[in-house]
Amino acid sequence: MKIDYIHLSIVKMPLKSPFATHLETVTDREAIIVEVTDRDGLQGYGEGVAFSSPWYTEETVKTSFHMLKDFLIPLLKNSPINHPAEATELFSKIRRNHMAKAALETALWDLYAKEQNLSLSSLIGGKVNSIPSGVVVATSSLPEAIKQTENYLEQGYQRVKIKISPKNDIEFVSELRKRFPSLELMADANSSYTMKDLHRLKALDEYGLLMIEQPLGHDDIIDHSFIQKELTTPICLDESIVSFEDARKAIQFGSCRVVNIKIGRVGGLETALKIHDFCLDKGIPVWCGGMIEFGISRAHNIALATLPGFTIPGDISGSNRYWEEDIIEPEVSVRNGYIEVPKEHGIGFKVNKKKLNKKAIFKEGFCLD
Repeated sequence: MKIDYIHLSIVKMPLKSPFATHLETVTDREAIIVEVTDRDGLQGYGEGVAFSSPWYTEETVKTSFHMLKDFLIPLLKNSPINHPAEATELFSKIRRNHMAKAALETALWDLYAKEQNLSLSSLIGGKVNSIPSGVVVATSSLPEAIKQTENYLEQGYQRVKIKISPKNDIEFVSELRKRFPSLELMADANSSYTMKDLHRLKALDEYGLLMIEQPLGHDDIIDHSFIQKELTTPICLDESIVSFEDARKAIQFGSCRVVNIKIGRVGGLETALKIHDFCLDKGIPVWCGGMIEFGISRAHNIALATLPGFTIPGDISGSNRYWEEDIIEPEVSVRNGYIEVPKEHGIGFKVNKKKLNKKAIFKEGFCLD
């Protein structure tokens, strides 16, 4: 891969409605857009999905930008690679900072697919033409949660995830189950429970949830194994899985029966592929999590979700879920509960440079030649 130039943009846009968890309420979304250009003028795009503050992981937009500018891009400049999979080993010299790594690594995958005249989904082994779409309801208001769920079901979404905590779990889950008895419903706790809350988690068993996502600590694997033995409902791990080794250990210990794979959280597409393959071999279903992304990251998620282990609808909603207008063309759309997988080379969506520049609050470029 003959990379000539890398351009970073920090973009910022308001969400159509606040995204509320017990940890944070997001009203505006910042992200880093990575544009990698080769010597033939082809361009690949990645997206840094860290938030503005460190409520989800320790990374932020500012720390990710620092890592990209001062460490990752210089590494790539000094050690050229032939395939994007090599970036994982190259970046391993830097500890953690997975979202910064994934931002650059996914741009390399997009570029490489374009250089090979392939769609990203076909390059990584995807076979399907469309993927099922799920959606997240994140609000502190039960009436609003009901209203949003009704709206999303009318739009055809096949699975709904509700954010819960010990303050609202039974109230929200019981009411949604009562109103939507056949709904594929799951609950995301974002680490809001402790071992002392086992009775509350066991009480959720009666509502037929698809899974309970990350009930205990964000970095825990061991305690989840004890909780899972007590529950009928499958536990899904999210924040705890930041590497292939985390996934291997969690499955070995019986800490979960489902794994959420987020490209940004695990450091890139290469690691996401390894986790998928391992889970598929072990019979553990996986699904693709979301990060309130712009269209570039959403496009990478679509490609990943075409792999056979992704048997549960992911948090890959349409662009209009969060944005009045996205920065890609065409925007991601959900039709009859499915998203069509693009056939065009790379991620299959074009970046609207005019919209990108309009939303950019900071830009910087780096010459690698």
